[in-house]
Amino acid sequence: MATISKAQRTKPTRGSQRLVLLCIVVFAFLLLLSSVISTGKLGLPSQQTLIDYFVWSPRGKRQHTLSEKYLYWGNRIDCPGKNCETCAGLGHQESSLRCALEEAMFLNRTFVMPSGMCINPIHNKKGILNRSENKSTEEGWVGSSCAMDSLYDIDLISEKIPVILDNSKTWHIVLSTSMKLEERGIAHVRGVSRQRLKESHYSNLLIINRTASPLAWFVECKDRSNRSAVMLPYSFLPNMAASNLRNAAEKIKAQLGDYDAIHVRRGDKLKTRKDRFGVERIQFPHLDRDTRPEFILRRIEKQIPRGRILFIGSNERTPGFFSPLAIRYKLAYSSNFSEILDPIIKNNYQLFMLERLVMMGAKTYFKTFREYETDLTLTDDPKKNKNWEIPVYTMDKRKEEAS
Repeated sequence: MATISKAQRTKPTRGSQRLVLLCIVVFAFLLLLSSVISTGKLGLPSQQTLIDYFVWSPRGKRQHTLSEKYLYWGNRIDCPGKNCETCAGLGHQESSLRCALEEAMFLNRTFVMPSGMCINPIHNKKGILNRSENKSTEEGWVGSSCAMDSLYDIDLISEKIPVILDNSKTWHIVLSTSMKLEERGIAHVRGVSRQRLKESHYSNLLIINRTASPLAWFVECKDRSNRSAVMLPYSFLPNMAASNLRNAAEKIKAQLGDYDAIHVRRGDKLKTRKDRFGVERIQFPHLDRDTRPEFILRRIEKQIPRGRILFIGSNERTPGFFSPLAIRYKLAYSSNFSEILDPIIKNNYQLFMLERLVMMGAKTYFKTFREYETDLTLTDDPKKNKNWEIPVYTMDKRKEEAS
């Protein structure tokens, strides 16, 4: 039997060398093909940094590929003049963020999410968490903004819509690549319909810069009032809370056990203004009345039996405001769980997101305003009202007799 010499064992054969060379060529071709798919034209030299990044980046979290294209709406959500002090509240900013995510879904693009969210100081008073029966504080949390990934789980959102942050290494590399690609890299669009962005030459570009309205992103959503046109449910972002907020909410729910909840929206919603005759008017004429303890008791008594644990989430900071509810229920607030919350809560947006998770886990949950037909609510005032009306502080006798 012929034996194989030591030199033959260590030196590759000509056939194996050809096989290795063929594999390298195929791999390079696949990278080139990905580049073509991404931009619609040959752009390998311009894509070299992207190739290096995507091929050698560590695995673990969701990986972005060379074939992805990107949608950018701006670096702030709903801040007139790009000033954090004039930004709308969390719910308003979430509506706009959901609008942008829906467009990314429609265009099949990765959404470039702002890395931070502004917090208006009027929504960031510590008194909401540091609730006390005999004192009130107007002290605010430090800072006028917070990191987006301190509010939302970006990887969890990306399971539905691919998302990167605008301060990420990925985005910096994509921007650099788009500049090298010149006209094939980026288009700045304004007033262009989603359908046209999807079906025209825009679809081949690496980045579409929507340049959304500087006043409010949600004005870009033409069908925002048509619920049948909504691609993402309103519960999507509330359920995408950062993992530490979700974990804390689960601990609180476990300690509460079997409980009910009410969300009492007062504060900023109770602002009034005088008409030309000096008469006070408000956009929600029954809200102040309907969110007072004596009226809350009347509203919830049929659905929530006496003696139940009632978790209260509210932006009302008056000391002892909800104490009258204790004649019927065992009251619970976020402030009762300081050992869980103190290490993680740094602003009221984090607190609001956590409280929503707790309230959504209740057996019976009363919202302030109706969002869906099946919602239980504390008031019948519509959530959106452009009219300014005279406030009503007494119960309608007909309704009182009917109840």
